[in-house]
Amino acid sequence: MLNFTSQDTSKQLLSGKGWRVGLRSDVDIYKGLVGADSWAIELTEREFKDFCKLAAQLAETMQLMAAELSDCEKISCTLETEDISIEANGYPHAFTLHLQVLMGRRTEGFWEADAVPFLLEAIAHLKFIE
Repeated sequence: MLNFTSQDTSKQLLSGKGWRVGLRSDVDIYKGLVGADSWAIELTEREFKDFCKLAAQLAETMQLMAAELSDCEKISCTLETEDISIEANGYPHAFTLHLQVLMGRRTEGFWEADAVPFLLEAIAHLKFIE
C-alpha cells in the first residue's frame, strides 16, 4: 500500500511498512529521500535518479533470472554508477536491497524483502518535476 503524505506538488513522500521514498523539487541540493522505518538518507537529484533507475533494472534482472534458477537457489546482483551501488540478494520473487552512496557522504541503507516490492512500486509512481 502506498501512503501519500503531502498535497504540495513540489513534495512527494511515499511510505509503507519498512520503506519510504520522497522527492522534492523546491530544494537545491538534496532533492531525493530514501529510507526505512528507522533510517533515511537524503540524495542529490543525480543520486536519486540513479537509485530509481538501478532499482528498477535490478528488479527486472531478478525476474529474468527466475527462469534460470531452481526454486531453492538464491542470487546476488549488483549495479552501480559513479555515485551509488545497489545490490539485490535473495530469490527472484523475494529479495533484499542494499544501497551504498559512493561519493561524498558515503552512506548506506537496507530494505527487507517484504518491503522491496512496495518500494519499487512507489518509485514507479514518483514524478520528476523539472
